[in-house]
Amino acid sequence: MELTLWAVVAVALFFDFTNGFHDTANSIATSVSTKALSPRAAVASAAVLNFAGAFVSIEVAATIAKGIVDQEVITLDVVMAGLVGAITWNLITWFVGLPSSSSHALIGGMVGSAMAAGGSDVVQWGGIKDNVLIPSLIAPFLGVAIAFVLIVVITRFIAKRAPSKVNRGFRRAQLVSGAFVAFTHGTNDAQKTMGIIALALVASGHLDADFERPPTWVIASAALAMGAGTYAGGWRIIKTLGQRIAKIDPPQGFAAQTACASILWGTAHFGFPVSTTHTISGSVLGAGAIRGFSAVRWGVAGNILVAWILTLPAAAVVGASMEYVTRLPAGDAIVFALAVLISAAAFAARRLERRRLSTVARPVTAPSAA
Repeated sequence: MELTLWAVVAVALFFDFTNGFHDTANSIATSVSTKALSPRAAVASAAVLNFAGAFVSIEVAATIAKGIVDQEVITLDVVMAGLVGAITWNLITWFVGLPSSSSHALIGGMVGSAMAAGGSDVVQWGGIKDNVLIPSLIAPFLGVAIAFVLIVVITRFIAKRAPSKVNRGFRRAQLVSGAFVAFTHGTNDAQKTMGIIALALVASGHLDADFERPPTWVIASAALAMGAGTYAGGWRIIKTLGQRIAKIDPPQGFAAQTACASILWGTAHFGFPVSTTHTISGSVLGAGAIRGFSAVRWGVAGNILVAWILTLPAAAVVGASMEYVTRLPAGDAIVFALAVLISAAAFAARRLERRRLSTVARPVTAPSAA
């Protein structure tokens, strides 16, 4: 039991790490694309602020631990299987550069593994609808609306000012708005891993089911894993959010970041585990639409929408499959090994692709004359 518990904690923290580098783009893509910050400085500051934000609130952690599936049917094997489902989908979408929702991957993985273990009745469908689906559907549209209104107001204010001075001023303003996004990302996303580890502690008898706050070591380790993952970076997704959805300038970047951070701050207060990815994507769309709907690359936005739709069921299928594997002799060890293999394969494939791309991009020099 103790060995399985620590294996689950390790996998949960690795998911938190993948969440960090998968969602790094959420807080820094617009700052990097508008040159408000260099990539290295943006990643470092986001890592620190993600870490700090994780200590602010526990409402989202409580929702994940108590409001998704019945705690009575949760075992360490169910938690392990759900985490592997979430990690698998996170790595797939990271590899192809799609900013899908780590939150929905985690919830989908847990729902799938719990249903495989105890049937559909163990899922708190009302809690998922009220606390996850409805807020997550509203958040991106709210991001579109708030960012669009903000950029309209900003545009009227700066209409007669020199573009160079405007851009320089808003790049400085983005230091604040980008920091706010990174901080609220830690407040929102790191708590989801806290909730999962708390579930594992409840299942193993190390924590009361009616706990009010996860242990301090859970909060600190989740914050550290999120910060480390953020520093590792997710450059393919950064490019998608910062350049491919819409070409944005510093005022638009400021509007998008301010809208996103405001929404995340509110939802964290109410304990809604909304998708940071959904929210910033909607905010970028809203800010980019000031130049007309043709300025937004709707094909890319459509691909992101497809990834959103697939995330919950895809992660659930993998989570359910992993739960069946845990029933085999030494099944929990097999699932842990699969998590390691899936992760190693994803990182190895990414490294090979980087080498291939660098070889293709390398200039060919003509041979020197004898």
